[in-house]
Amino acid sequence: MSDTPKLEPWQWPEEQWRRIVNQVRAGRALRPTSWPGGARCAVALSFDSDHETSELRDGGKSIGRMSWGEYGARVAVPRILNLLAKYDVKATFYVPAVVALLHPDEQRRIVAEGHEIGIHGWIHELNSVLPYEDERDLMLRSTDTLEQITGVRPVGLRTPSWDFSPSTLKIEKEMGLLYDSSLMADVDCYELLLDGEPSGVLELPVEWIRDDAVYFMMHRFQSLRPYTPPTDVLDIFRREFDGAYEEGGICQITMHPHMTGYRSRIFILEELIRHAKARGDVWFGTHAQVVEWARDHAA
Repeated sequence: MSDTPKLEPWQWPEEQWRRIVNQVRAGRALRPTSWPGGARCAVALSFDSDHETSELRDGGKSIGRMSWGEYGARVAVPRILNLLAKYDVKATFYVPAVVALLHPDEQRRIVAEGHEIGIHGWIHELNSVLPYEDERDLMLRSTDTLEQITGVRPVGLRTPSWDFSPSTLKIEKEMGLLYDSSLMADVDCYELLLDGEPSGVLELPVEWIRDDAVYFMMHRFQSLRPYTPPTDVLDIFRREFDGAYEEGGICQITMHPHMTGYRSRIFILEELIRHAKARGDVWFGTHAQVVEWARDHAA
């Protein structure tokens, strides 16, 4: 057993905290001068189809909570897909491999209707607790599973719960992924730096304030309760879009089918789409499409 005393963060030498900070950083910004068709703003809608894995990932066996996830597949995803079709909007669905195996027809329908499916872990595990070998194995198996079910190999990753380990970007680079959508260093796309060097993996950033889970999450046996009225969530998302429009940037939104896909909440998605389309010069794209355009047309 080492007799070396553990240093507190305020005692760390500069080399130590710089090394920690510089593991993964934001590189060059990738804001294009305009979007496809001369659009001023891009909208990137995403849906994390966690379904039953929200309960399974921590070893949970609650039938009640798994039924909440099943609602996401049984009712919410079809409702969301019908709404997206109504407005001819394409989106990205991030799907754990276990969810894809439980609901393969759902994933096939998503792809058949022109939407993107991205990697979202095996069973919605936390990357930060995994050894490198296990994280890499799960990421590769997840990617293979999604390809086998849908016929399309995913090009982007969203880590479950946006939980990013020191190995995640290295694995993404090894896999040749186009992009990640788990980090928060900007509102525009940017290239990720790995230990100070360009990784070739691009980031389409997320943010908790643009995620429905922080407003609608519920756990009966914890103190976690929904605290924000749906009308207020719409107001937040709409203000995020208005800001993106004024800047000529991206409005990226994250939703969960088993949270937003209810009769009293689905209007948030519809009103946001209607509000954006009313501007006229707005382009809706999948996350992969947005990243590709930003990469190829960055100012």
